[in-house]
Amino acid sequence: MAISTYAELKTSIADFLNRDDIDDVIPTFISLAEAGFNRDIRHYSMESRQTASTDERFLTRPSDWLETIRMNLVGSGTSTIELMSAHGMQDSRQASSDTAGTPAYYAHVDGNFELFPSPDSSVDVELLYFAKIPALSDSNTSNWLLSQYPDLYLYASLAHTAPYLQEDARIPIWTTLYKELIETMNNESDSAKWSGTGLKPKIRGLG
Repeated sequence: MAISTYAELKTSIADFLNRDDIDDVIPTFISLAEAGFNRDIRHYSMESRQTASTDERFLTRPSDWLETIRMNLVGSGTSTIELMSAHGMQDSRQASSDTAGTPAYYAHVDGNFELFPSPDSSVDVELLYFAKIPALSDSNTSNWLLSQYPDLYLYASLAHTAPYLQEDARIPIWTTLYKELIETMNNESDSAKWSGTGLKPKIRGLG
């Protein structure tokens, strides 16, 4: 059967296992699969962009944040905000007597972005990041991953059923299929992002 919704995915999992007594735990297998997706997949469909204005030292990370791709100041001109270690930021604050200015660096601190220097006025920050894959549920019946890669959802969920059902012999089967599909989709994403007319080098003059 086609797998395009949460309900169809649950039915397919039960059909593959030939079981009609595990309906209550199938959502758990799907949730575990989704946790693995967020660790293993970095696909262009996960890219998300947000802009926020702040005059504070700390900027709250988006709730669906997984990994930063880039951070920029936007508005009157664009400049990159570079990643810095928390230890390096503390050293820089001490060396500059924590003088406020235009943020040029950020660090990850307590679930937030810490900006350095702290803004001396309101700035517009644009964040491009990898977002978590929206979890399936009875109210959120599909997402981009299920639409494009229903087989990945199926094999990943089945891999988590094997320990529960004490069918260890099936673990390598589902795991191998899962890893092959993860590699395929990540490669497809890379190819798509670099497709087109090709990159041209930027040559700067001397002097």
